Amino acid sequence: MSSNTVRRIAALTAATALPAGLLMTGVGVANAADPACVQSSHDTKRDWSTVWVTHTYDKTVTAAEAAAGTNITYKIVVGTTGIGNPYVNTIRDYAPAGFGAPISAKVTAYHLAQGQVTEAVTPEPNGDGGWRVSSTGWFVNAGNPVTAEFTYRVPDNIAAGTKVTSGGIDVSGTVGVGTTKTGLTSCFTARAKNPGEAALGSLDGAGLGSTEGQLSSTGSISDVLGDTITRAINNGS
Repeated sequence: MSSNTVRRIAALTAATALPAGLLMTGVGVANAADPACVQSSHDTKRDWSTVWVTHTYDKTVTAAEAAAGTNITYKIVVGTTGIGNPYVNTIRDYAPAGFGAPISAKVTAYHLAQGQVTEAVTPEPNGDGGWRVSSTGWFVNAGNPVTAEFTYRVPDNIAAGTKVTSGGIDVSGTVGVGTTKTGLTSCFTARAKNPGEAALGSLDGAGLGSTEGQLSSTGSISDVLGDTITRAINNGS
């Protein structure tokens, strides 16, 4: 029996040893509310530059807890509550210290005759540690905010239990909507890898897993394991 076959069998044995409930329903990790680590923050702007119309700014991290090596997404929403119709042409995100470049980014904005449309965009370095997405102008009104989402990989050296706080945001556009919000931060708590993520890590080490699409604390691993086992059998045949 070849060494590759032995490694495949060992990896598959570890995968199939996972609890049946885990395979069927996914992994859940309880997270108590922590007032010192807030997922979302909100701010407004209302002055002469906005013609006394209130513009709103929100930043949210999409998971309260995340493990090192998994992906985390920051969502930035720019809106208005009044009759003003600003155009936003650049949104800049500032991730936590030590994070690398975004893995991906997308923007959801209003398009004439199409409504809200989500499109993948290419983030670019801002030169000051931030990352930006830009357009000739995303239309904003009271019913149609513009939303930018930046996805990053959580660095491997972040220890479980660490509270990870991002930087703020910066927005450019027509008069009034442009602003810098250094205090518009988001926080999540680093946690240990759950059994599904640990299993995927073992499969990666055996050459059977994937480095993409790691599971969140509530993800299901049944599809991943099913695909992995199929590929292992095919590779060994």
